[in-house]
Amino acid sequence: MRETIAEDEEDPADIAMYDARKGEASPHLPPEVSALMLRGDSLLKAVRNWRGLTQQMIEQKTGIGQGYLSDLESGRRKGTHETLVKLSEVLDVPREWFVE
Repeated sequence: MRETIAEDEEDPADIAMYDARKGEASPHLPPEVSALMLRGDSLLKAVRNWRGLTQQMIEQKTGIGQGYLSDLESGRRKGTHETLVKLSEVLDVPREWFVE
């Protein structure tokens, strides 16, 4: 059984698709964030803790109230597009992590 395919046997369309997808921006979560999420934290809370910020620090930087942020982190509230974009900016992560 052959384990690999010689380059001359590869389909050009498959190669082109692979190259295109490889070049797409696909921001992956850092292992530390993933570990926090596996322990039960929401993505937002995990990223905030990974960045070493408190809810109060986020409030000071964004004007987003600590109580509202707590509700976002716990899933009690969803958050507006504008709020999620602001959080992604202050946490210095890709918008796609918070905004669908």
